[in-house]
Amino acid sequence: MVQPKKNGKSAQNGNGMRGRPVSVSRTEMVEVVLPQDTNVLGNILGGRVMHLVDIAAAVAALRHSRSHVVTASVDHVDFRNPIRMGELVVLQASVNRVFHTSMEVGVKVSSENTLTGERKHTTSAYVTFVCVDSEGRPHAGPPLILETADDRRRWRDAGMRREMREAHEQRAEKKA
Repeated sequence: MVQPKKNGKSAQNGNGMRGRPVSVSRTEMVEVVLPQDTNVLGNILGGRVMHLVDIAAAVAALRHSRSHVVTASVDHVDFRNPIRMGELVVLQASVNRVFHTSMEVGVKVSSENTLTGERKHTTSAYVTFVCVDSEGRPHAGPPLILETADDRRRWRDAGMRREMREAHEQRAEKKA
């Protein structure tokens, strides 16, 4: 549920937990692509990109929840453009939506040419995390305060992706 600010104060969920704005979770992570990160063509390995996506997404989830989090799922990942050795890999992540114990984090991956500064969008991914206590039991996360039109669009889109994930899970259970 969207929790808007009221009179400049953070909104609260049903458990009295204060909401946090999307901006609290915004994270940018940058790394240089080194030889050990690449395949024989000199492009970053897909598995390395996925590892970095998980880390950037986890940082965003941690910043929002101020709780332990675990990765629950990663949606479809497409590699649109290669990232070459010597370029920078730039990951931008933020929480899109908090459900109850879970939250979706969006990650945009870009390459950056270190000589020209040109950036190319290479990958997008959506990672679902679950808030857990020190015993690993799920618990509610703080509500998300939407600040911009883009935040609201990402929140709506996250709801549609969740519906698609749930429908896919139901179809898979019927087949089993």
